[in-house]
Amino acid sequence: MNAVALPARFLEEMKAHARESYPDECCGFLIGRSSESETGKPRSILALERARNEFEGERRRRFLIRPEELREVERRVELAGQAVVGFYHSHPDHPARPSQFDQDHGWPWYAYVIVGVTASDVAAVGAFELDPDSAAFREVRLDIVEATAPIRPMTQG
Repeated sequence: MNAVALPARFLEEMKAHARESYPDECCGFLIGRSSESETGKPRSILALERARNEFEGERRRRFLIRPEELREVERRVELAGQAVVGFYHSHPDHPARPSQFDQDHGWPWYAYVIVGVTASDVAAVGAFELDPDSAAFREVRLDIVEATAPIRPMTQG
């Protein structure tokens, strides 16, 4: 993957989620086509879905998406021919870069979008992928695009 193509309205939704959750971390799913991982083209995000931060502790510095929630979302989006292709989360009062904890718990293949948020605004947004060989995150280009067709986020059901 060399880039993540994110519709502008989804970027605004992530920023709103980060501001609403502040000072805790927010988290969610990036939905796209699984076939794009091998093309070398930007991974297009077709929908977002918020997740619950289930971390039992200081949610200001950590988030946890339960495996059951991930499996439920994966099953639902597969019915629409889509896949969970990544995750987003916020870093309250910290840079929009992966932390050591993020790196230790990240998975290759997925796209990661991190939103740096403060009490007054969203400071920055970055996109990353975990290199399977070095187990280190590398930044990828974040292309903010205008949606060419109506895109509806997946609804929880």
